Amino acid sequence: MSTPTDHPTARVHVEVNGTTLVRDVECRKHLVDFLREDCGLKGSHLGCEHGVCGACSVRLDGRVVRGCLVLAVQADGHRVETVETPTPSPRLRALQDAFVEHNALQCGYCTPGMLMAALDLVERRPDADREQVRAWMSGNYCRCTGYHAIVDAVCAVLEQQRAGRFGAEAQA
Repeated sequence: MSTPTDHPTARVHVEVNGTTLVRDVECRKHLVDFLREDCGLKGSHLGCEHGVCGACSVRLDGRVVRGCLVLAVQADGHRVETVETPTPSPRLRALQDAFVEHNALQCGYCTPGMLMAALDLVERRPDADREQVRAWMSGNYCRCTGYHAIVDAVCAVLEQQRAGRFGAEAQA
């Protein structure tokens, strides 16, 4: 007989930051909880748990998703990238450096989600201007910085990209 704490599980095969993992997870477990609890990746944070704040943002097959809205079983057979990737792309590394240089983080709680959103912007909208950067990043909440430093950091990386710092990769 099943007890209230017994929940259905499923086996998932997922690539997380370049490593293929096979895990049994509760069918109701969210991707961000799977990453934090089962994979030990604490970068993605739980904020609102409603998909609003962006603290849990990760990339699923190259697309930014809210980890609190995606179930771990939905990632079965897919590729997940978090801010903790051991081999960050040149763009992600540049964003990390720019966030430090421009003091675009204070408490750091929103930073992983901000970096994932910024990476998506830099890859998809390389010609974005400051107002477009501000609009794009507004989907992630930050209670400390007032966004100015975050926008400065993202714009600095966009400028580096336009100057050819990332080589042929930036044109892809």
